[in-house]
Amino acid sequence: MLNSIPNATAYANYKQASVETATPEKLLLMLFDGGIRFLNQGKIAIERKDYSSAHKNLVKVQDILFELMVTLDMEKGGEIASNLYKLYDFYRNEVIKANINKDAELLKPVLEFLRLYRDMWAEAARTVRIGAK
Repeated sequence: MLNSIPNATAYANYKQASVETATPEKLLLMLFDGGIRFLNQGKIAIERKDYSSAHKNLVKVQDILFELMVTLDMEKGGEIASNLYKLYDFYRNEVIKANINKDAELLKPVLEFLRLYRDMWAEAARTVRIGAK
């Protein structure tokens, strides 16, 4: 058991370093990946009636969606940023409703949205990298 503590510390340090050194594009993808992972875990927990775990995972999804909202540059982003803010807010509220009602069905459109936008941002990042070469 004692051997796992240094490994856990090393892993936490590695995760912290990867966040601190990631490009903005990579950070965005990390947020979407985390949102998808925690949403899936929350959905499974609801289906298993493990409401404590469901709540913990769905709060993480809410936090990720909130982070996506507050990092938008509303001045430079204009209407696009405004529309993204509304989408993130809508889906964050859907996660809140699903968490309150313990309704896994409400999470399906959120998962579809996160997957679609994750793929879209990944493709945009690839296009920008290719264009920069």
